[in-house]
Parts: sequence; C-alpha cells; structure tokens
Amino acid sequence: MARLRLTLACDHYDFLQPLRDGRVQPDGIDLNLLTAESGLRHHRMYHHGEYDACEFSMSSYLVARSQELDWLSAIPFFTRRMFGHRFCFVRKGSGYQKPSDLKGRKIAIRSYEQTLALMVKGMFMHDYGLAVGDVTWVCTNPELVGSNPPASIKIERRVGKPQDLLTAGEVDAAFEPDLPDAWLRQEGTLERLFTDPAREEREYYRKTRIFPIMHPLVIKKEILDRDPWVATSLFEAFSDAQRMHREFMEQPHRLRFVFAATYLEEERAFFGEDPYQQGVRKNRHDLETMIRFAEEQGMLTRPLSVDELFTGSTRKL
Repeated sequence: MARLRLTLACDHYDFLQPLRDGRVQPDGIDLNLLTAESGLRHHRMYHHGEYDACEFSMSSYLVARSQELDWLSAIPFFTRRMFGHRFCFVRKGSGYQKPSDLKGRKIAIRSYEQTLALMVKGMFMHDYGLAVGDVTWVCTNPELVGSNPPASIKIERRVGKPQDLLTAGEVDAAFEPDLPDAWLRQEGTLERLFTDPAREEREYYRKTRIFPIMHPLVIKKEILDRDPWVATSLFEAFSDAQRMHREFMEQPHRLRFVFAATYLEEERAFFGEDPYQQGVRKNRHDLETMIRFAEEQGMLTRPLSVDELFTGSTRKL
C-alpha cells in the first residue's frame, strides 16, 4: 500500500532532527517536513491553506474554533512552549519595575490575538495586578483570524515593530516572541521589566503550574475526514522524535553549553519530568487556562471546551 504523502510546516527546532534525518518516520506517511517561521507559516496556512498540516498559533486556533471555523483540527502535540517574563522590555531608566507600574500606559505587542500576548496579558491580570483594560495595547501586525474585544479594552493599530516603538519612546513597554535586536546587540537602551526573569518564571510555575503553550499541530479536516489515522500517526512520530532528542541530550558532552549537565539536572529536578509533556491529559490545566484567558480578553465568540479542540482519536491521549 502506497504511503500517504503529506507536507507539514514547522519552525526550526532541535527536537525535530530525528524526523528530518529519517530516523523517525510516521506510520503510513511520506512526510515532507518544511521549515517556515511562525508569522509567515500561520498566514500561509490560515489564508491560503498551503500545507496539509503545520505548527499553528494556539490563540488564533481558539478564536477560529469559537467562530465555528473548523477546517483545521488540532492534535495535542505542542511544538512550542515558553514563559513570557523574559520577553517583557521597557526603556532603560524608565523606572518601571513591575507590571502594575504600567497602569495607564501603552504596551506594544504584535497582535492582540497572538499567543504570547494572550498568555502575558492573562499573567499580568491574574498574578501581577495589571488588568487587560488598564493599559492601551498597541498592535503592529494584522490579526490572523480577528475578534471583537469590548470597548473597555483599548487597542491602537500602528505600523512597525514593538521593539522599535519602544526604543523610539512611542510606547512604555513591549513584548513579542523574539528578544529585541537592541538587547541582543547590548546597546544599553532597553532593560527587562522583570530583572530576574528566570526566578520569576520559576515562581510563576510553582504558583500556577502553567508552562505556557504557544503552538499545537493542526491538520486539514479534509485529510482527517478521509484518513483519520493521520492524527495518531503524526502524534506518535513527533512524540518519538522528542523522546529521541531528550535521550540525546542526556549526555552533555554532545551539547555546546559549558554547564549543560548542571542545567539539565536542575531542570529535571525542578519539573520532576520532561517539561514538554504532550497530550490532552497532562495539559488540560494549561488548556483550560488559555480558554479562560481568551474569554476574559474578549477574544471568543462562544465558550469552548478542551476536548472539542482536538481530533477524536487524540482527545484521550
């Protein structure tokens, strides 16, 4: 029986190497694994359907599902997770030391709907005393799906990059899922809102048990209607690749980090297991939190449940 040929687009992650070099192959699938950065990939998939499957924005997927747009179905393999604390920046010397200092100010983000923005807005509201209506959100990118937040939430549209608006003094803070160029170049113009983001991230996890999900894998519904086994095949293949990569990292001489062994031991002791857990069962709390944040921020047209987000064959994983 001929293998089903599918094209799947993801970012360039280290754990995907076993899939790229063929050591892991999805059962029954001849997988063409493409590399595409997030903004371009999400746009091409949502507006043009260019891939059979891809890594996709979790928040945009929530918005789409609430609007009954169901031509994409997710599987609970989460390719990207990250805390937002280390991506929050202010101008050096601004005096802002915590999120609540930003009440009445302007914060630049790529889009109101973007997943890091969803999670940081929710984090600010529930854990740092800054409600979503306390600031003006300056959005520099078009919304992927689009929602209608209430008038009490202040949104401005601008052209540019959040980091550039911050450097120019046009906003008071900014966060986006890349570190600012000026910070990487050590120009001394920007500083982090959280002076010790690693400590804040650990405390946030201890308090909330949330390691924020950014992206799931989505598959075109027309493919699943015809071949529903594709969902499980891809989930198992990506899980195998992640496991193989984790085993590779257990020997720190393979990694280009001087203190790799210490870091890996500390991470394992802190989380107690692989922090990149997959499946619905081990991520239900995180997913329920994302849905609640999206509701509070006026992004959803109707309430959502966790189970309806995922294909029938993967809801029990």
